[in-house]
Amino acid sequence: MKTSRLGAWIAIAIGAIYFVLPLLATVEFSLRMRRGTYSLDAYASVFSDVQFRQTFGFSMLMALLTIVFGMLLVVPTAYWVRLRLPQIRPVVEFITLLPLVIPAIVIVFGYLRMYNSSSILPLTGSTSGTNVLLVLSYITLSLPYMYRAVDTAMRAIDVRTLTEAAESLGASWTTIMFKCIFPNVMSGVLSGAFITLAIVMGEFTMAALLNRPAFGPYLQLVGANRAYEPSALAVIAFSITWLSMGLLNLVSRFHRAAPAKS
Repeated sequence: MKTSRLGAWIAIAIGAIYFVLPLLATVEFSLRMRRGTYSLDAYASVFSDVQFRQTFGFSMLMALLTIVFGMLLVVPTAYWVRLRLPQIRPVVEFITLLPLVIPAIVIVFGYLRMYNSSSILPLTGSTSGTNVLLVLSYITLSLPYMYRAVDTAMRAIDVRTLTEAAESLGASWTTIMFKCIFPNVMSGVLSGAFITLAIVMGEFTMAALLNRPAFGPYLQLVGANRAYEPSALAVIAFSITWLSMGLLNLVSRFHRAAPAKS
């Protein structure tokens, strides 16, 4: 018993050294911009940078659009597969896993080849079209997480009974979807949304190759040209990820035992 407990503490200590110490070193270095003393000058420099505010706001907008349209794509798909087409469930799961297998650079080069200015649908020919393509790219990257979060939440409710009860009361498909299904899988939607937010805020490849002013390319640009600001940006990016994980954990706790809404 004592040996196993000692082994557990050793494993925790090794994990803390591996994960926490580099982060503490990054935080400490980010506070040393002013010679001889600790200060928040690096953070002040970052927050006063117009490009930081522009890229951060752009990525937040892209994340919001990705979450909304990804939700509208994934929830009806997961619902229809579970209710009407359970036989194609393995196929859908395989498709949603592909973004984890295919590198992002391969996906974005495929998009550039398919939607360049000489194609039938020239999305890259305009700024708005390229933004649409970037949102679609982010939806593709978030599919493995959004679909599984929603599908897990949908397993906790009786989809067929809710649907039959709503249909017996004369509800239309849209009423069933938005008043019966969405409220009951909201925990899964929010879980997928927080993961999507973390993915979009840190994504570099697609935004850089599509030449969009996103937060990921800005991180790389600052890292290549400055000394202390990259450490401050790394801490900010970590904070966004941790905030998403904390909100995800909070939502999971509140909705774990929530009764189904009819």
